[in-house]
Amino acid sequence: MSTERRVHLSRSARRAYDALDAFSRTVGEIGVEAGIDDRLKELVLIHASQLNGCAYCVRNHVDRAVRAGVTVDEIAQLPAWHESGVFTDRERAAFELAERYVYIHERGIPDDVYDRVGGILSEQEYVALSWMLVSINAFNRITIAGKYPVPPRQHERPVADSV
Repeated sequence: MSTERRVHLSRSARRAYDALDAFSRTVGEIGVEAGIDDRLKELVLIHASQLNGCAYCVRNHVDRAVRAGVTVDEIAQLPAWHESGVFTDRERAAFELAERYVYIHERGIPDDVYDRVGGILSEQEYVALSWMLVSINAFNRITIAGKYPVPPRQHERPVADSV
């Protein structure tokens, strides 16, 4: 990672960042009203942030997911959710929606994806997750463009294998 100085958008135009933060809080309230629990919310936000390559947001949302009861195994399985059996149909539908929002420039939300996801999620869940994905994609772009640092944590060391 380069040590060059980058504009820190959350500090340089605080009103805009505060508006995005307020938007994010509103989106969170919509999620709660739609029945999106913290587990599903955090898994979806991690997945979108992974796909976008935003280490800063991945770390933040992994921490929140762990507090919401998501296991290390589930977090590790997230990039391979298509092949993994640890997620519910509802979670899998949310991950598919997340992928379409991250790569929306490719084909939008194709009708088959819309129909499949809409057959699993309620309309309110679909709407809430869609707004969450709009929000996290905005935050991902801010932190990626600003190269927000993600240094190693000093208190976490890998466990040595005992073979």
